[in-house]
Amino acid sequence: MPTMPDNELNIFEKSRHGRRGLSLPKNGIDAKPLETLIEKRFLRNKPPELPEVPESEVVRHFVGLSMKNHHIDKGFYPLGSCTMKYNPKINERTCRLPGFSCAHPFQNDSTVQGALELMFSTAEYLSEIAGMHAVTLQPVAGAHGELCGMLITRKYHEKQGKQRKYVILPDSAHGTNPASVVCAGFQVKQVKSSADGTLSPDDLRAVIDEDTAAVMLTNPNTLGLFETEIEEIAKIVHDVGALLYMDGANLNAQLGIVRPGDLGFDIVHFNLHKTFSTPHGGGGPGSGPVGVVEKLESFLPVPVVTKRTDGNRHSFHLSYDRPDSIGKLHAFYGNFGVVVRACTYILMNGGEGLREVSEAAVINANYLKEKLRGKFDLPYPQHCMHEFVLSGNRQKKRGIRTTDMAKRMLDFGVHAPTCYFPLIVPEALMIEPTETETRETLDRFVEIMIQIDREVDEMPQTLKDAPHNTPVRRLDERKAATDLDVAWRTDDKL
Repeated sequence: MPTMPDNELNIFEKSRHGRRGLSLPKNGIDAKPLETLIEKRFLRNKPPELPEVPESEVVRHFVGLSMKNHHIDKGFYPLGSCTMKYNPKINERTCRLPGFSCAHPFQNDSTVQGALELMFSTAEYLSEIAGMHAVTLQPVAGAHGELCGMLITRKYHEKQGKQRKYVILPDSAHGTNPASVVCAGFQVKQVKSSADGTLSPDDLRAVIDEDTAAVMLTNPNTLGLFETEIEEIAKIVHDVGALLYMDGANLNAQLGIVRPGDLGFDIVHFNLHKTFSTPHGGGGPGSGPVGVVEKLESFLPVPVVTKRTDGNRHSFHLSYDRPDSIGKLHAFYGNFGVVVRACTYILMNGGEGLREVSEAAVINANYLKEKLRGKFDLPYPQHCMHEFVLSGNRQKKRGIRTTDMAKRMLDFGVHAPTCYFPLIVPEALMIEPTETETRETLDRFVEIMIQIDREVDEMPQTLKDAPHNTPVRRLDERKAATDLDVAWRTDDKL
């Protein structure tokens, strides 16, 4: 009898000497001594111990690994503020076209005109979507885009003859916001959200002054609420000569409905890997383009893709001649493959389709909110945008924490929502269904949540021990934290 299922064996345990899962073409290299190809000092003393398995076992091994990992192609992923939407497979086809996938960043501009044109066009599409004057595609993540925006803010004020000190953030801000502010050399001023979860113009007036460089807002904010006083806020910011920055993490609620530039924002970053459908589970890949109003265009990082017109002929080039630029933010030109996917998504949807994306995302979020409000605390009950935040306080009083419920969801094949954020909501569950989920999927999620609430009373230990059927069971987080703390104190090498 086997000691464990075959799909639980690792690739080395499946290995048997002499089995091969590949064949290589003859190229003449085998006939030459290895020392003539690689310097002796780089050679191993003995061959690497690689697994020897047939092709069928290699395929089963990696398919098995993919099934253990949760991803958007496998199940519902309502991770608030992360916009984990389904990624159309046409995106993968276009980014693998040889002209894109085989391009080398050191090629001469004349040999990659198609890639440069796609970059130029995508920047124009994003400018139109957000109401910005110009866009750089160079930042490779949302937080990288934030840093880019803050460096532009710093350079702008230096050119104005005064380096300001502070950037104002609401207490509901993403954690990357204050980090980006500090990395750019500013200090953070925090302002509390009002009772309805939004930023009050009066509260902003109380903290803003001539030393304020910028106000950084997410709109809709991390509670999923639209900042209804945004035009008045923009006026307050501009009256003191500061800039208004929009964290674009929640842009999925605005496409084709409202443009940040029309609301008074001076800078906005996009998350192509969220709003425009690039797979980004597991930490990458990402792309965080930044859009700016006209007075800030000269500060964008280099290089910038430019277009030259000679009669009916157009050509595209990378321009480095920008003396006011903040410089380079990333090797080469950003995550090009992500840009190709995002461009495909934009073109496939078109203007009307992008509006439908946001409308469906808002409808789905409000549908879930209304279905669940009877079983969970809803601190901000008003109409939400693309996401909403529940509180597990009601369940905590009965002995079950939000983390217990989140781990129990995994048993049903659903990824847990974002938990314990935003920090202003105790026992927070931030839920974002996106536009790509069917009503049947949403109804099943509601049933799961209601069952979990019932289990709080009927079988609390089941929740405290969850998950039960995942490849890795619950970790003892308190013990792990204690062990790590002890290790840090006792092991100087850690």
